[in-house]
Amino acid sequence: MVQELAETQTRPRLEAKFRKPTLNDGAALWRMAKDSQVLDLNSSYSYLLWCRDFAETSVVATIDDEPAGFVTGYVRPDEPGTLMVWQVAVNQAFRGQKLAATMLDELAARLDSDFVETTITDDNAASMRLFSSFAERRDVPLERDPLFTRSMYPDGHDTEFLFRIGPLN
Repeated sequence: MVQELAETQTRPRLEAKFRKPTLNDGAALWRMAKDSQVLDLNSSYSYLLWCRDFAETSVVATIDDEPAGFVTGYVRPDEPGTLMVWQVAVNQAFRGQKLAATMLDELAARLDSDFVETTITDDNAASMRLFSSFAERRDVPLERDPLFTRSMYPDGHDTEFLFRIGPLN
């Protein structure tokens, strides 16, 4: 663990570019979600649909023209000022360089969101840190409440807690 931290801190920062996902990114998004070992993996078909239908509300980070990370989200139909973040993933080779935080900042700024929401299970410490630091950087409130409890799921999925951040503006 200490060696991993030291390697992360001494690794040179890579120059990332940010853009909307395209259909050609669908397979890479699926692979990153699968390799994360924490995200709920959806069908490869769903990532292709996401790249087509929700490209405006999602972002892909590329390094040397290769997808290095992504944030998928959508604007809530009943709350047009709220960005709901569905998944965040960073390729293993690029972790520890604040790429997830930068993608989240980029997407929230592009959409000029009033609020950012996501759901996180209690065992996902990395996501809790990511969204807590997002709120701290903006000095805005973060509310955390159970949204989808274990009893709601047919498969015993852990409770998903809603993290609601804002107002941002």
